[in-house]
Amino acid sequence: MKNITLLFVIFICFSKCYAQDNSERPPNIIFILIDDQRYDFLSYLEHSWIKTPNIDKLASNSTYFDNAFVTTSLCSPSRASIMTGQYTRKHKVWDNDTPLPNATVTFPEALQEQGYITSFIGKWHMGGDNDMPRAGFDQWISFKGQGAYVDPMVNVDGKRVQRKGYMTDILTDYAVAFIQENANSEQPYFMYLSHKAIHEDFTPAPRHAGVYNNLIVPRPESMADTDQNYLGKPDWVRKQRRSWHGTERDFKASGYIDFDNFFRRYSEAMLSVDESVGKLTEELVRLCQLENTVIIYYSDNGYMVGEHGLIDKRVMYEESIRVPGFVHWPGKLKKPMHRKEIVLNIDIAPTILDIAKADIPKSMHGTSFLPLLENQPISWREGFIYEYFCDPKAVQTPTIVGLRTNEYSYMAYSGIWDNYELYHLQNDPGQRKNLLGHIKFGHDYGTFLDQVERQDTELFKIVSSLDDEMQKLLNKN
Repeated sequence: MKNITLLFVIFICFSKCYAQDNSERPPNIIFILIDDQRYDFLSYLEHSWIKTPNIDKLASNSTYFDNAFVTTSLCSPSRASIMTGQYTRKHKVWDNDTPLPNATVTFPEALQEQGYITSFIGKWHMGGDNDMPRAGFDQWISFKGQGAYVDPMVNVDGKRVQRKGYMTDILTDYAVAFIQENANSEQPYFMYLSHKAIHEDFTPAPRHAGVYNNLIVPRPESMADTDQNYLGKPDWVRKQRRSWHGTERDFKASGYIDFDNFFRRYSEAMLSVDESVGKLTEELVRLCQLENTVIIYYSDNGYMVGEHGLIDKRVMYEESIRVPGFVHWPGKLKKPMHRKEIVLNIDIAPTILDIAKADIPKSMHGTSFLPLLENQPISWREGFIYEYFCDPKAVQTPTIVGLRTNEYSYMAYSGIWDNYELYHLQNDPGQRKNLLGHIKFGHDYGTFLDQVERQDTELFKIVSSLDDEMQKLLNKN
């Protein structure tokens, strides 16, 4: 009798969810942004130590983008690119202190016009200590700058509230509450959940502290401080080893003891993020919302774990610019798949608007990847521009303008007298051999490309072609 009753309850719940899944209301959209999560940092991708079972469940039933990138690998510029669909040179958030200009068009405003209830929960980080509500959001929950992992001050719709507890958990509770409050609304909702984690200073939730105490972080081959390892690379790369962004920084002074402990805490801070995704998913299932909810998962930039003697990001190496990215939409995407096309952070805004059937502003440089999700035939990009503007507070990294294609990674530098870099990614995925490393950037007049033309005419054909393509994309956008 109990089994019959249980089956009846399951049938009623299934029928209720099935009815909601087939409604004609536009889908709810949840965008989850993680801070500083590198591209391979999921157990779904068979990472050697991190365990992310809740994210894995979503990712394994999603369209997963194996080549997801950012166009600027730094918190604020990347977040501005997500909001505007624009390259950094257009939205002008050059560094971590510059605010997004007030007149800039952002996608949440277009969603509001389309009838969406909108919410921002978490790290904004465009404009220093300004935590006040921004245009485009019906609900605003944020904090100043980087915020605090423990007992944070949170701005709730313009009023600052002192909260007790751990930041990731607090943001998750707000997110769950928003879903509950709008589960039965006639209007669709959009929620932007922007986690503080896993940004430095890495502070895991108390329940996760020490989980990775015995972890010895594998050293990548390119981490070795040898002449051979840096042969052909610009001088500034090796010099960064001793900077805040290098593997020889003073870890004791910043409270981490050593390199291993630095990444143990990084890893432990990720565990609460995975739990957060699990709680959101469970609530969507309980409320029969999962089928009609689009979940987009992304990171604001990658992160170096010792590659080329570096930690942090900013540079154009693969570990810095690649991110995890997937779309979960069971009501639409019936079959999980991996896509190899290059998708970018500037594509997120037009994609969200496309899903919501809203007009995509002409000011956006990105392209909706909804056709890729739907397996529609479409001509797609073969490469993209990477740009980083020298930060007055972190001058160790020069201004970078580069081109990343399916075959090559080409890095040009400004304001520094040093070699450019070029890597053939299929032959050299670890970016160990700089094909431009033998070029001598001498005292005579001319650009670096002039030097290449004089010293290696065959290589110049490749480099000039890449440089021409880079200039075309810069002029186009």
